[in-house]
Amino acid sequence: MSPPKVFLHGWGQSRQIWKQQQACFPNARILNLPGHGGAADASDWVTAISEQLPASPSIIIGWSLGGIIAMQLALAAPEKVEALVLVSTTPSFCAKTGWEYGCRDEVLQAFASGIESNSAKTMSRFFALMFQGDDISRQQYNEIARTAFDKSNPPSETGLSHGLELLERCDLRQQFTQIQQPTLVIHGEQDAVIPCSAGQQLAEGIAHSRWHPITRCGHVPFLTHSKIFNETVEAWCQKI
Repeated sequence: MSPPKVFLHGWGQSRQIWKQQQACFPNARILNLPGHGGAADASDWVTAISEQLPASPSIIIGWSLGGIIAMQLALAAPEKVEALVLVSTTPSFCAKTGWEYGCRDEVLQAFASGIESNSAKTMSRFFALMFQGDDISRQQYNEIARTAFDKSNPPSETGLSHGLELLERCDLRQQFTQIQQPTLVIHGEQDAVIPCSAGQQLAEGIAHSRWHPITRCGHVPFLTHSKIFNETVEAWCQKI
């Protein structure tokens, strides 16, 4: 039997963004990050998520900020993590000395604007940024936005600010190479939020990893290329 699967979403979103994975992985545990999707705020996100993991070691599928938390869990509580699927994520969100794979300044500005206004309009603009580089029609985009964006449970101001702080401060460049769990790294080649090169660095630095870039794809491959994403994850998980 395959280990249980746990999905972690990214900043400003909710568990609803995994809507196209729910049918393919009906027994998966799809969590809300603290302060997102109606979940309570928490000061320690890694502990808050760790307490919600299944009793047996899990395959943690983390996207963007959720991928950073997944790596932290693999390092801090390896007995709880059987394997990782890292989607459009990075060991360091911001560019630093010796790390040129950080996000663009306008992306951080979009994050900050979301906190300052906490408005649906601002969050919608950030949602659109995630699709830059994707080869999808306006109709497809509108349908995804309608079904994957949880407008009834917006993130709390605390959740947004704490999440942004994690993105700005977290630096796993010296730690991620210590990850021993089997790891699948998936990244859109046209990602406008986290450069594809950041994902490639992850794949090259983790010992037991597989690198799977997706062409003509932005920051949300599980939405815009859901068939490829689901089939790739399912086939890889079956080999664990």
